[in-house]
Parts: sequence; C-alpha cells; structure tokens
Amino acid sequence: MSDTRETLEKDTSGRTVLFCAGALAVLGVVCLAIDLPAARWCRDGHIPGDLKKVFTLAEVFGHGIGVGMIILAAWVLDPARRWAIPRVAALAFGAGLMADVAKLLVARVRPRAFDLTGNVTDTFVGLFPFGSGGSNQQSFPSAHVATAVGLAIALAWLYPRGRWLFGVLAVLVAGQRLMVSAHYPSDTCFGAAVACLLAVALLGPGPLSRWFARHEARWRLRAASSDA
Repeated sequence: MSDTRETLEKDTSGRTVLFCAGALAVLGVVCLAIDLPAARWCRDGHIPGDLKKVFTLAEVFGHGIGVGMIILAAWVLDPARRWAIPRVAALAFGAGLMADVAKLLVARVRPRAFDLTGNVTDTFVGLFPFGSGGSNQQSFPSAHVATAVGLAIALAWLYPRGRWLFGVLAVLVAGQRLMVSAHYPSDTCFGAAVACLLAVALLGPGPLSRWFARHEARWRLRAASSDA
C-alpha cells in the first residue's frame, strides 16, 4: 500500500500528467502535417507482416472487452489490491467514454473512408454532428488509444514495476489503429491526451481523487477485518 501511494505522489502526480496531456496535444497539432502521408503509407501496406501481428494482438489492451478481462484478472489474481480496481476501471473506461463524447462534437472522416488527397483540413467535415455521419466520420480522437493510455496509467499507478510494459502496450494499440486505417496519427495523440487529462482528475490532488481515496480506505479496512 505504501509503495502504491509513493508512486501516486512521485510518478503520477497531477502536475506531471497534466504536462504530458499538454505535450500530447501539441504533438497532435504537429502531427496534422503528416496525417495524410502516414495514412497513405499504412494503407499501401508498408508495415512489415510480423509487426502487423504484434499490432493486432495488442489491440486487446485498448478494446473494451479486453480491458474488462485485464481488470478482472487483476481482481482475481491480486486480492490485496482489489480496493484499487474501481479507480483503475474508471480511468480506463472513463477515458474511452470521454473520447467517444468528443467524437460527437467534431466530425472527422476516417482514413479508410477518405481518398487521402488534398489538405488535411478536408478530413474535418463539421462540428457537433452528434453521430449523424456514422462511424466513418468518428475518427477524432481515438477512443481505443484513450482507453489504452488510461489503462496503462492506472496499471502503472497500481503496479509501478510494469509501467514501461504498460506504456509499450498503449503505443502498440496506437499503431494498430493506424495500421487498420481507423485513425490518423493526430487522432491517437489527442486520444492519449484525453486519458492524461482524466488521470489528472483521478490520480492527482483533486476532489475526484480524494473521493476515491476515502472509499478505498474503507474498502481496505473491510478487507482487513474480513481477513482477521
């Protein structure tokens, strides 16, 4: 428990994660310049076959069902840290939900439904579509990546020794979304930024984090009393 709290303070402080969110948003803006060339490169099949297999297998880390299975595994295999599972789930699924809400506000054509010519601004086709354009106009931002990054941050908070593994898995999810022409590079950056913003709220010093901390303290006491 003390190791987990120390990690919260040192490695996932609100200030650090907020900086990451801003850096990812800036990177997303920069990536607009390479969105179309990168999408064409992926569409034309330049990704090596073995890497494609790795990307495909990694998608589970950003897919709702896969994330649920990972969280369930943590619940079953690590009873001592079950008190943290609600916060882990809130960060992973909440980040994906926030990205899905953003899709309802900005319509952007996915690479698979765009001819990948012209200007990158042509991929943005309207504001406040509220889903009227269907999935093909819900490229921005990537909910898969938001979920994966949210899960990676939450697991790094809970299991700090695995933080690099979790980060690599989130990056692989981003690669998978590019590979299947579901998103542009900027979409993945903004999806990751969304997850970081939620992490600030859930792992930083704010009211949501304190709310979870209060309930987690009660859950730990109940677990300790039941084991006694």
